[in-house]
Amino acid sequence: MYELEATANMLVMTGQGKASIDRRHPEVAPASAAAAPAITSSDPAESPESMIVRAVLAGDRDMFGRLYELYAPLVHGVLLARMPRSEVEDVVQDIFLHALRKLHTLRDANAFGPWIAMIARNRAMDFHRRSRETVEVTDDLKSNDSSGAKAEEILAIIRTLPDAYRETLVLRLVEGMTGPEIAGRTGLTPASVRVNLHRGMKLLRTKLGFKEGLS
Repeated sequence: MYELEATANMLVMTGQGKASIDRRHPEVAPASAAAAPAITSSDPAESPESMIVRAVLAGDRDMFGRLYELYAPLVHGVLLARMPRSEVEDVVQDIFLHALRKLHTLRDANAFGPWIAMIARNRAMDFHRRSRETVEVTDDLKSNDSSGAKAEEILAIIRTLPDAYRETLVLRLVEGMTGPEIAGRTGLTPASVRVNLHRGMKLLRTKLGFKEGLS
């Protein structure tokens, strides 16, 4: 039976887990400071994320890089929970280009994480509508006893779980985000993240228990 830490090690140590996100963030032309709209925040104290968003809107390229570093794992994890690994890297880049071009439409600068996560979910749905491909555990994968194949099988099984569980599990196990980090980036409450992880791991253990070669 896989515990959370053992499963994370399987996914990451084989090289099939956390992907190397391209740290060369996509280049976009800086926005004109005069064109940047006023962004309202419901919080009395402005969060660091809010200040970064405001700086990006003012045309600060360095802050764009910081925004990418903070939220690329979130976007990568959201996509990996829904799409084949081979498609994810390029889509991460495309999403950030799109997000930066549309950043002026963001009403609450503190909500960048939930906003870009929703963009990623929509992009994954678009991918499946276009391709009509499904990610399944094949007989060939079952017969391969390498640790890499096991990790891919685990990912494939995770993708069969309910949306909330699979996304939270991938962010925790593959991207290495902590519970508080997941809550802060996605806008979920810490309690919801804990519930998603607990229930998701319970379902994952059940499914793994029926798979040969994973013990």
